[in-house]
Amino acid sequence: MIFEVLQVITEEVNTYFGTTAIRLENIANVDQQDVESEPKGVFLTLLNMKEEYALKNRTNNEISNTEVSYKNPKVSLNLYLLFSANNSTYKESLKSLAKVIEFFQGKRIFTQDNTNFKKEDELLNVNNFRFIVDLFTPSFEELNFIWGTLGGKQYPSVIYKVSLIEIERDAIMKKGTVILELETPINNN
Repeated sequence: MIFEVLQVITEEVNTYFGTTAIRLENIANVDQQDVESEPKGVFLTLLNMKEEYALKNRTNNEISNTEVSYKNPKVSLNLYLLFSANNSTYKESLKSLAKVIEFFQGKRIFTQDNTNFKKEDELLNVNNFRFIVDLFTPSFEELNFIWGTLGGKQYPSVIYKVSLIEIERDAIMKKGTVILELETPINNN
């Protein structure tokens, strides 16, 4: 579901831009040797994933008639996404970045009902989703670490946190039946 969420976001922002301005690509892989041959545009890079521990202990059972299916709990993740602008000029990079921020200011919640995306092969199983996108502002020190890890060259960028991506494998751990009645002896003391 991680790739699918990033693909949906890429398509939605590109629709807003009216062009293919956003590319799902690791900014660390941009060729830094020859400035003229560097790819241009806005890059969407997955920076980090963090499990939402507060939701870790939820039960995951499905009841169908009188049968109960028990599964392991879903993994709830927060994704940290980096939008980096590398256009032909610094001014164009800043304009592109402002447009990305403008898009997410207008749309924070993504569901299958309010989102249009192409049902390509890798997105065929995307039917029911809901996630929230919020601006994330790291400290200067954290930002320095991020760009140092990505190769040192800093581009105009913004980071967003995508909340509550649920990943679940369709594997039933055990099955049981629903308890319909209890029989207990009455104690007459």
